[in-house]
Amino acid sequence: MPRSDEGGSLSAADAVVLESGADILTPALVAACDRSAVRIVALHRTKDDERRAAAFGVVSVPVDADAWTIVDAATGALPAAVSGRGRHEQRRHRVVTVWGAAGAPGRTTIAIELSAALAGEEARVGLVDADTHAPSIAMALGIAEEGPGFAAACRQAERGQLDEGELARICVPVRVGGDRIDVLPGINRPSRWPELGARRVEDALAVCRRWADHVVVDVSSSLERDEEIVSDLIDGPRRNAATLAAVQAADQIVAVVAADPLGVARFLRAHAELRAAIGTTPVVVVANRLRAGALGLDARGQIRRTLERFAGVQDVWFVPQDPRSADAALLAAQPIAAASPRSPLTLAVRRFAAEAIQAEPVPRDDTRRARRPRGAARARPTRPRAAP
Repeated sequence: MPRSDEGGSLSAADAVVLESGADILTPALVAACDRSAVRIVALHRTKDDERRAAAFGVVSVPVDADAWTIVDAATGALPAAVSGRGRHEQRRHRVVTVWGAAGAPGRTTIAIELSAALAGEEARVGLVDADTHAPSIAMALGIAEEGPGFAAACRQAERGQLDEGELARICVPVRVGGDRIDVLPGINRPSRWPELGARRVEDALAVCRRWADHVVVDVSSSLERDEEIVSDLIDGPRRNAATLAAVQAADQIVAVVAADPLGVARFLRAHAELRAAIGTTPVVVVANRLRAGALGLDARGQIRRTLERFAGVQDVWFVPQDPRSADAALLAAQPIAAASPRSPLTLAVRRFAAEAIQAEPVPRDDTRRARRPRGAARARPTRPRAAP
């Protein structure tokens, strides 16, 4: 089978066989293999190595196993009991990072409501606040800011001590009807941003990927690398490192744009920076707080045509402005989905989650037949496209 290393391309490999020592089986390596759908076979020498492999959810066999056992592990022929969790199950776990340009387009609101919608699909959902400028998930959901939160997860990940059990201890459960979101609150003071270093965030999200079916990450807007500020330091702290690490670790980016002239202009300027940072990672665009008053007639069409012309964005999802439901949720310190489960905003985000975020999209025929709630319609491209 093709060989690869952590820094090289894994696209040509079917499997990677390596020892499960802490310096070899790292969260970054496992995350890279996950993104390339490459199976990992870990060879353990000790019980600690075996437990480390189990925490990552990878197949593990003794280091002195015969060649046929290793081949069976690499091809998926071993029973699931060998690793405790099959590779097929790992592949459906995803990281979705919610980003938006400066100017409060509603990143945190979309992140919270997206988490609630995904939890409604009987999935385990983790909501992470990685915003180093204005973290607000804890305040929005009435969570005490003195808890350990995501910063503690990052510290544990740096020491190699973060696993699913530790995440379950750190997280704060938030109920949305009969469903649950596991929240990792952000830093309680913006001055604590050095605790969310790039490597720490990357390693923590790699473990979170195994802990939950969907990990939704709320980040700040700035994608600047601060190179001039820290040019005299090697690997010096960067305030935007957490945002960059989160967008680069994501399987999918939700880019939020405020549905008004100022919000669209800011988004167009920042979109190029986002693309430069993430490469070919899929991006879905959500125009938030849509209303006719800010744009006049055919607000959807204006936004759609502008984004297609200047950013090459053909598909846009729209979330209507719903101040009554948003205020009710803010007053109750709950997700809007819990305070107003039938609101236009909730229905729009629910449909967006089902059709644009889920690993298995709704079949095209079923999508056409499905009832479309008001305000949840997806934008149609202005030019016809060939059927896939």
